[in-house]
Amino acid sequence: MVKVFAAVLVTAVIMIVIFQFIDPNTTSPIVANNASTLVSASGNSISVSISGEVTRSGTYILEPNTTLGDLISLASGVTTNADEAAYDTTYLLEDSMSFYIAPKYNNSDVCSMDPITKVNINGDDEETLQTISGIGSTVAKAIVSYRTSKNKFGRIEDVKNVNGIGNATFEKIKNYIRLR
Repeated sequence: MVKVFAAVLVTAVIMIVIFQFIDPNTTSPIVANNASTLVSASGNSISVSISGEVTRSGTYILEPNTTLGDLISLASGVTTNADEAAYDTTYLLEDSMSFYIAPKYNNSDVCSMDPITKVNINGDDEETLQTISGIGSTVAKAIVSYRTSKNKFGRIEDVKNVNGIGNATFEKIKNYIRLR
């Protein structure tokens, strides 16, 4: 009888420990590792990545005609450090897109109370755009020309479509640009 009681007690303790590590907020199958399987199985889904100031960065499987706001909700929302002027929740998602939610404050300076100084890629003039390290006069002119001829930037990643801005430059400037 004592052996049975001990076995039940040990099993109960093990189960309690296991259940502490299971997240009740986890929803199935949204996040990436099974993304290619899910996309090919349904044929009507899109795969979109999100990183930066969101609670759960990752790649999510979504229905077509989904907005960035829906994606942010699936990623459990933005952090308190997310810069609302650097993304548009009404932006309509397309397959294989990626989004970076920029911070409002510098993450490496924990004590900073001053927001990061940013430029508006949809409205600032060439001179103001050049205040960001990595944007010279040629690139600033190209940004203004691009937004004039193509329309406004819908997401900060679209700045990579401008001649002179590749992945390396985008990585350097992404925390210093905003949409509005």
